[in-house]
Amino acid sequence: MEGKTEKKIINLGLVVILGILVGAVIVSTQARDPLLKEMLRQQAESLKIQRQIEKKLSSAEQLTAPAALTGGQLGQAQVLEQRVAALESQLRNLQAVFQQVQDRPQPPVPQGPPPEDLTTVHEIPVAHSPLLGAGKNAPVTIVEFVDFQCPFCARFHVPMVEAVKAFPNKVNYMVKNYPLPFHPQARPASKAAFAAGEQGKYAEMVDALLQNGNNLGEETFKKVAGDLRLNVDKFWKDYTGKDAQWEQYIQEDINLGSRVGVQGTPTFYINGRKTTARDVEGWKEEIEQILSAKGGSASGGKEKGR
Repeated sequence: MEGKTEKKIINLGLVVILGILVGAVIVSTQARDPLLKEMLRQQAESLKIQRQIEKKLSSAEQLTAPAALTGGQLGQAQVLEQRVAALESQLRNLQAVFQQVQDRPQPPVPQGPPPEDLTTVHEIPVAHSPLLGAGKNAPVTIVEFVDFQCPFCARFHVPMVEAVKAFPNKVNYMVKNYPLPFHPQARPASKAAFAAGEQGKYAEMVDALLQNGNNLGEETFKKVAGDLRLNVDKFWKDYTGKDAQWEQYIQEDINLGSRVGVQGTPTFYINGRKTTARDVEGWKEEIEQILSAKGGSASGGKEKGR
């Protein structure tokens, strides 16, 4: 009889250990799973049945003549009783944790990203960025946040520049650097553009780097510098020797992008307001609207666009 009790207790221990493992899963990810909830109910019922069996066995043992139970047997029965009590306590704790998870408010369903803010006018300083196009007195300024390894940047940079050229003396633009962490050559390319700017070829280097976005690296930087008829030795000296300065400029651009709501590249702003213009006609339309609102003539742009 005593051996049977021991076997039941061992089975009970396995049941409760399984319950604890299941409880961990419940707590972590699946607390409201009806299947797991039913498993927990069955474990509690199993423990109840095992407890009843143990009581019956104990009662039967009490009817046995005291002389039939040795001191060792009495001690073993007490140990089994303690083990049952411990297992019951573990299951009660598991049930309490389960109930806490059940009662816990569920987190809200994640919402999609907010719509693009195309109304806020942001202050975007020129700072260290070369001002390209019509110069500082132009009534329209376009800002492009760029990653030189981004294929979309290469694609949409060209129509933007074409639109700028269609409005001589009226539109300028500047490039702000926003290298993405998964593009390892984007940051070095930004430095190469700054180094070329030391010899007055910033815009040309920007165009060339975007065209070679899938093949960026030091050899490409040097080759492009030679193609642009730069002093390659000076270019490389500026590229490497002013690294800390270029790093500071890039980080300032990244911080600026975060403040004005850049979420990816390319991101364009026209007179401080984010725009979705991506083709030549879209750019021209927005530029003409701004010039008309300022009382300026947009005829030059229309003629160029013909």
